Amino acid sequence: MTDAPVLLDVTDGVATITLNRPDAMNSLDVATKVLLREIVQTVADDPAARCVVLTGTGRAFCTGQDLKEHIGLLHNGGSEQLFTTVEEHYNPIVTALAGMAKPVIAAVNGVAAGAGASLAFACDLRIVADTAGFNLAFANVALSCDTGASYHLPQLVGHAKAIELLYFPRTIKADESLSLGLATTVVPADELAAEVSALAARLAAGPTVALGAMRRSVAYASGHTFVEALEFEGSMMQLSGATADHGAAVAAFVAKEKPVFEGR
Repeated sequence: MTDAPVLLDVTDGVATITLNRPDAMNSLDVATKVLLREIVQTVADDPAARCVVLTGTGRAFCTGQDLKEHIGLLHNGGSEQLFTTVEEHYNPIVTALAGMAKPVIAAVNGVAAGAGASLAFACDLRIVADTAGFNLAFANVALSCDTGASYHLPQLVGHAKAIELLYFPRTIKADESLSLGLATTVVPADELAAEVSALAARLAAGPTVALGAMRRSVAYASGHTFVEALEFEGSMMQLSGATADHGAAVAAFVAKEKPVFEGR
């Protein structure tokens, strides 16, 4: 369904999730959030998806909450629905995105604002078009941050810079995003698709369990002590060491061959 607000394609181990409301700058109304939640959670559990790409159609990556719908709910007594959306939609979406045991790439094709920026920050790598940028727009509409911004943004730029960007929202262009650590790589806009495709293919062909274990280990360590992090690393080593991919890689090393990983 190419007219659906969120599209999913799984090809050669790469699951591409595309926000598909270009006329609304890929803003998030309730229907979009419900479908995005379902798709992200499905992809997280799909062994055929060995790498995930999140992107948008048109000029924007995602501009966060659909404010037209938001205003309508405010004017029609739907304020309770407005704020339960954090627990019902935003939190489950970003939890699945950040927690899945496989690599996740944000292909930032245009502006990523508000919750849209938060979603990009929850990904492992942010490949950003040189025409794109980020905006922590929450304060402009007198709202606190959501969708994991309070957790991921300080990890990327540090506490003080995170507070500054939240207090004083502005568009952070691609070159500054790179210098701050918000972007992993900046590429010409017309090269974004090819760059992301090559990177996703490389990750999808990798040892998926090991990559997922690395992702889980780094996330775990950020909220635990050194000793606890070492214990978790040990469990992840046991998990990845028991995989067919590990056995094949060791055999390939001994035979001086290039290993072929199957993601299991």
